[in-house]
Amino acid sequence: MKYQYVIIGSGPTGLGAAYRLKELGIKDFIVLEKENYIGGLATSFVDEKGFTWDVGGHVQFSHYKYFDDLMMKALGEDGWLTHQRESWVWIEDRFVPYPFQNNIKYLSKETMWKCLEGLIKLYKNPSSKKPANFHEWIMNTFGEGLAEVFMLPYNFKVWAFPPAQMNASWVGERVAVTDLQRVTQNILFDRDDLSWGPNNTFQFPKHGGTGAIWEGVGKLVGEENILTNAKVAKVDPIAKKLILEDGREIEYTYLMNTMPLDIFTTKVEGLDENITAKAQGLKHSSTNVIGIGLKGKPKADLATKCWMYFPEKNSPYYRITVFSNYSPYNVPDIENQWSLMAEVSESECKPVDRETLIKDTVRAMLEDKLIESEDDIVSEFIFSTNYGYPTPSVERDGILKEVLPALEKYDIYSRGRFGAWKYEVSNQDHSLMQGVEWANRMAHGVPELTLFFPDTANAMWGK
Repeated sequence: MKYQYVIIGSGPTGLGAAYRLKELGIKDFIVLEKENYIGGLATSFVDEKGFTWDVGGHVQFSHYKYFDDLMMKALGEDGWLTHQRESWVWIEDRFVPYPFQNNIKYLSKETMWKCLEGLIKLYKNPSSKKPANFHEWIMNTFGEGLAEVFMLPYNFKVWAFPPAQMNASWVGERVAVTDLQRVTQNILFDRDDLSWGPNNTFQFPKHGGTGAIWEGVGKLVGEENILTNAKVAKVDPIAKKLILEDGREIEYTYLMNTMPLDIFTTKVEGLDENITAKAQGLKHSSTNVIGIGLKGKPKADLATKCWMYFPEKNSPYYRITVFSNYSPYNVPDIENQWSLMAEVSESECKPVDRETLIKDTVRAMLEDKLIESEDDIVSEFIFSTNYGYPTPSVERDGILKEVLPALEKYDIYSRGRFGAWKYEVSNQDHSLMQGVEWANRMAHGVPELTLFFPDTANAMWGK
């Protein structure tokens, strides 16, 4: 088999590239997917009891009109539900609205003062030095109190790496910075401050979870253009040929890869050993998703919540989504059932016992007053993926500057959440647009924006 364009992976990036090629009238392409289903990390699963689960707490919001239009084509206007974001932090046995730093009035007076004192010290002695890593950025932005109470413990739970091992260039719009005047006003006037953030409102599929979106895009691409159960074993960049694990060979003119960059480089024969070794320095965390299906109705204080953050050590999870609130069809019977979906990160710096993870999660949910009794549990689900989040480590940008151009010399382009390893542009919309922009570049020489200019892409809400 021979194609002009071969795309490895049918997640949002691979499907975005394929959809755009087809839209441009190009038919000479194939998408290779190692699983027997499409969607990558944006897949959804239905457990034995009929509960739907995503691979993590995906929500749908966008920087791009192109993405919005495609979402409507994929599911239709009636296929979506729109939600007002309601996110909270569970700490000191109480819920604090997010962003945490703007709502410290909810905390005990001692903790509130610790956070405020750190901000005052920072205001009196601001740092003029550029932060060398994410830990320094946190200290320079939030002060010692907020760092100790929330930012450092929470970010370790999320990333599974100490913030000192991460760079600060990825932060951008993803973390609300702190305004001492605003925080003080909120305390004195007892004011809630909930408006920050790019996803104040978000969409979610009515049926089928996040995976339904990408199944819809896959249908637009065409089943004939997607080959499942097609795991790449080797890449011969000189002959421009892929060898699949079952022995099939596929020739290409241009290749786009979305599998993890560190793994991919080991499959490219003849690639400079230094480049392959360099790619192995990229860091990532694993993701464990634990779904708990429950009978009855959620407690009143969970009835409208979307997701909650958990910085404290008693729980293995860093975030829980009230997944039945996203769509009533995420549970078999919304009148009598509801669901919680927990996320637990994992790395060599933060090992996890997957054998006991469901039990540990249920124990913590009881402690955190999310569920009242184990007797209410009607379904338990766990899904673990070794590649969950690409870590924006201190050394990441230097590695990418060497590895990505080295592959391009062979007409191999690595894109997407793990193909390009840029967390700051790896939401569903970013990932799809990395594929779309690659297709535009290949077909018409249009420069790519999202991958190479993340700050610009992230400033383009809906444009």
